[in-house]
Amino acid sequence: MSPLAPGQKKAGVLGCTGSVGQRFILLLSQHPYLILHAVGASSRSAGKKYSEATRWKQDQLMPAGVRDIIVKECKAAEFQDCDVVFSGLDAEVAGEIETEFVENELVVFSNSKNHRRDPITPLIVPLVNTSHFSVIAHQRSQRNLKKGFLVTNANCSTTGLVVPLKALEDAFGGIDLVTVTTLQAISGGGYPGVPSMDILDNIVPYIGGEEEKVEWETGKILGSVNSTSSGFEMLSTIRVSAQCNRVAVMDGHTACVSLRFIRRPPPSIEQVKDALRRYVSEPQELGCPSAPKHAIVVMEEDDRPQPRLDRNADGGYAVSVGRIRQDNVLDIKFVTLSHNTVIGAAGSSILNAEAAVLKGLI
Repeated sequence: MSPLAPGQKKAGVLGCTGSVGQRFILLLSQHPYLILHAVGASSRSAGKKYSEATRWKQDQLMPAGVRDIIVKECKAAEFQDCDVVFSGLDAEVAGEIETEFVENELVVFSNSKNHRRDPITPLIVPLVNTSHFSVIAHQRSQRNLKKGFLVTNANCSTTGLVVPLKALEDAFGGIDLVTVTTLQAISGGGYPGVPSMDILDNIVPYIGGEEEKVEWETGKILGSVNSTSSGFEMLSTIRVSAQCNRVAVMDGHTACVSLRFIRRPPPSIEQVKDALRRYVSEPQELGCPSAPKHAIVVMEEDDRPQPRLDRNADGGYAVSVGRIRQDNVLDIKFVTLSHNTVIGAAGSSILNAEAAVLKGLI
């Protein structure tokens, strides 16, 4: 491989043959300073060229630069020269492997669920709570680390929900009740995913563990760092009720949301739209290269957002919100759309890493 230019970082990808791993590779192939250096998968794939080990299922061609990279086993010793490692591993193996990497002073950004509830591991949606990086110093001290650390990103369906919730919380001082019904793309289940005879001409009203993730993760993400920067305070004022469905869409998670504000009287629809339009996340302020121009794209058309038309807003890093209107039971309701493998998965980890670089953590 060519020597790195000043400011460039060597990046590794674990679970490189899966759908999230493939998205990591696509995004890194276009990145200005996170340079793909190593890829890892199971022992079945280790030792093979990436093009031989992978059934490529993305809607863009496999980047030429990755085709001949030799797949490594997911062992810390094989990735010791990486500045940052992105994990797209399946939850069945992610916990132990990611722990071994961090214990060996590697920086890991995980897309897996295993460490999200850990009290000293940040659960960061980059458009919402990069302030939670302030716990990294305590995490390092607790684990006797000098440079390694672990950060997780959220469940893909949680991500598209918490971005508009954060904008509204900031603008209007609190939300106490949220109901959300998701319509989730099949790529969220990985390859080969839901069998075709189960999903075609059908909706599957169950995704194991998904509703619990949305309901719990929202409180940690929208919560705060405690006064000693040693952990997190859950946002206890918000209650979330989720129903999650798998639908026959390739990419893009849609969510139908209704909510009630603590504030009385609640804000008007125009005030809500204005707050969503004005919302700016810290990665935008820092100048992260993957940060969207607009964290939230507010849509006025009666029939938008739609996955096929809107999932790639700002390269898939923005969340689209439309059909913002009054709710006769709660206060307002709207529809959100987010690209589940970009801002909902691999892109979220990459944007988290960019923020960490600019904050001097890497």
